[in-house]
Amino acid sequence: MSEIRLYVTTTEAKAEEILDLLSAVFGEEDFAIGTTEIDEKKDIWEASIYMMAEDEAEVLSRVEDALKASFPDARLEREVIPEIDWVVKSLEGLKPVRAGRFLVHGSHDRDKIRPGDIAIEIDAGQAFGTGHHGTTAGCLEVIDSVVRSRPVRNALDLGTGSGVLAIAVRKLRNIPVLATDIDPIATKVAAENVRRNGIASGIVTRTAPGFHATAFSEHGPFDLIIANILARPLIRMAPKLATHLAPGGSVILSGILAGQRWKVIAAYSGARLRHVRTIWRNGWVTIHLDRP
Repeated sequence: MSEIRLYVTTTEAKAEEILDLLSAVFGEEDFAIGTTEIDEKKDIWEASIYMMAEDEAEVLSRVEDALKASFPDARLEREVIPEIDWVVKSLEGLKPVRAGRFLVHGSHDRDKIRPGDIAIEIDAGQAFGTGHHGTTAGCLEVIDSVVRSRPVRNALDLGTGSGVLAIAVRKLRNIPVLATDIDPIATKVAAENVRRNGIASGIVTRTAPGFHATAFSEHGPFDLIIANILARPLIRMAPKLATHLAPGGSVILSGILAGQRWKVIAAYSGARLRHVRTIWRNGWVTIHLDRP
């Protein structure tokens, strides 16, 4: 069955407003919502929502109702997404990514590893996180900096996806790492990638739907917490995430659009964490905070 994209072409500021509006309307429902930069110089962006063809009529009606009040002149366009084997397609052009001392590569690019590289092998698959997205690459860069400059004895990779960030921490330091995800498929893929990278012990993978899961109390508190998710859930979980951070510990957050940066920082400042720095990659930001 085909996938449908409904989208509005507008400016960056309005695309962000539409993103917030649609996120509020659809909440936790299983529809992907996002913004894409089309032309930086002309400030042309698209705000999109994706659905299967069978859901189009209902979603279209709700989107039109949502846009009517605040964006009466918005023109809603439609695109049919072709059915493609994205695993095969992504591997065709997937090039190694360097971030800090890390080289994230597929099995087809093992010959690209140089002396001194900390190599992580991740093939495109069911779980998000091959290192090619700005959020994952940003996390890797900050992980490298934090682990080199601060004492880290125990780490948490929250929303682990492919497991690439947990693997990165473990390859830098011989410390225990807990890697969790709400999706059991992601947890399984992460465990497979841990083995693929020759890590026999030290990383525990768990399916955990929330901070009420026992894995966090069993393995925490943590000197380093990495959460590459999305801005809204990161904001909601700020108080609970902070309770699992050890004194003097660091938090690395990503999955955050540049325009959402201050909302996230404000939420974590309210949880008594201090903003250390922010880095930008391709319209996304990665934020480093700590507990003074």
